[in-house]
Amino acid sequence: MEDGARNIMVHVTATRRGFTLIELMIVIAIISILAAILIPNFMHARAESVTSSCEMNEKMLATAVEEYSVDNAGAYPTLATLTTPYLTTVPTDPVRKGNAYGINTTVSATYGSYEVYDAGGHDSTTLTTVIQEGTTSPCSTCTTVLWDQNSGVRGN
Repeated sequence: MEDGARNIMVHVTATRRGFTLIELMIVIAIISILAAILIPNFMHARAESVTSSCEMNEKMLATAVEEYSVDNAGAYPTLATLTTPYLTTVPTDPVRKGNAYGINTTVSATYGSYEVYDAGGHDSTTLTTVIQEGTTSPCSTCTTVLWDQNSGVRGN
């Protein structure tokens, strides 16, 4: 009788090698829930890093504009004339491939003599801490980042 019990025991353990369908479905459901929670957070963090990168690129361009102005009796350049030694390469806007920055040299006296701007397309939720152009309130619908000579980063 001991031999028969041993055979049954071996047989039971041999058939219990994998997971049941219910166990697999529960694991897949848990992974799906975690992915649904995390993916939007990762996407927002990426959008914030793109906006921050854009702000820093504009600050770098503004520094090059100031250097050019000091060397050229106060004249402000176009983006095409900002070459070596002011810039080795002109950065591109990280929001979309092919977007370029621009320099506007006819800005109102409130914001200074120039403004560096991007092509837009930013996630408006990443610009809520930026002051909106022409106001003193934070942006709620801004999608463009500007760098004004007198006030720094602004939204539009």
